[in-house]
Amino acid sequence: MADIHLDQIGHSYGTAAYALEKTDLRFANGKTYALLGPSGCGKTTMLNIISGLLTPSDGRVLLGGVDVTRTKTAERNIAQVFQFPVVYQSKTVFENLAFPLHCRGWDKPRIARRVGEIAELLGLSSRLDQSARRLTADEKQLISLGRGLVRNDVAALLMDEPLTVIDPHKKFDLRRRIKLANDQTRHTVIYVTHDQNEAMTFADEILVMNAGRVVQRGTPQELFEKPRDLYVGNFIGSPGMNFVRAERGDRDLRLGGVPILGGRRCEEIPQHGDVTLGIRPEHLEFAHPGEPGIPASIVSVEDHGRLRVVDVAVGSNRLRMKVGRDVAMPSGDVGLRAAEDRIRLYVGGVLVS
Repeated sequence: MADIHLDQIGHSYGTAAYALEKTDLRFANGKTYALLGPSGCGKTTMLNIISGLLTPSDGRVLLGGVDVTRTKTAERNIAQVFQFPVVYQSKTVFENLAFPLHCRGWDKPRIARRVGEIAELLGLSSRLDQSARRLTADEKQLISLGRGLVRNDVAALLMDEPLTVIDPHKKFDLRRRIKLANDQTRHTVIYVTHDQNEAMTFADEILVMNAGRVVQRGTPQELFEKPRDLYVGNFIGSPGMNFVRAERGDRDLRLGGVPILGGRRCEEIPQHGDVTLGIRPEHLEFAHPGEPGIPASIVSVEDHGRLRVVDVAVGSNRLRMKVGRDVAMPSGDVGLRAAEDRIRLYVGGVLVS
């Protein structure tokens, strides 16, 4: 296991534009990270630079303080799991899982114990004697994951969208099993995904990427509660954060003509420029009858089982809110409210409060 330092790393695929803009990043030993963003944002480029599959145009890669920028992949002591399964078709499941350990000279009893532990975690114990050729795509990807997890001596474990081919019904359980396995081995894990649910439930820390840059880095809670800009607010959450232009009062900010925020937070924001209010759908509520609220009207209601997503109109603005099934659903014109500490303020698209 080792710290990973990307020292002013940048990469261009032979064009003027950088697929990965110059950046300085550190990944601490034993923590789990997710690189989260849409296709083409630079996630896999960064992962391949760390593994050695790609030599960066600029900067250095340091593992445990050692410069490995020009070091071959095989010499970096890194395990990598790819998006599509890579297995030895002629070998059994046991032989596939054991292969990395045989290459490192482990004795047979030790190999058997370790393979048994990983097979149990991944639900492969009953298939150890089967030929890999006869397995489904899901099961083959489990073997690829297992080969990455079976080694407890790697500097880091890199995963490039490893659950893409896994049946959706199995993903939740498999994420739990991978996290449990890593809690035991404490690898430094970097996990690439475009699925925010995978990132939020799996990683200690998430790096949200866009257009070759890391736009925000933080815990799942930090990204949800305080997105740094409108992009992160939209990308994190389902539905994403509501953004609506605020109306400036003398000493307050208003929405639908109703004061929604006042005091020091309003006094500290810049006097020039539009102010955007950011409110999570989870943090909007219906005001009680007779209670002051932001005037709104219900446009539509989507039933999501245990909750409903309600589309409401506030003047010319549209907002979404999440409402539990235990909440009585009003009709027609309604009042909305949001606690002040749940409201985020953006000027020029950037968080100010």
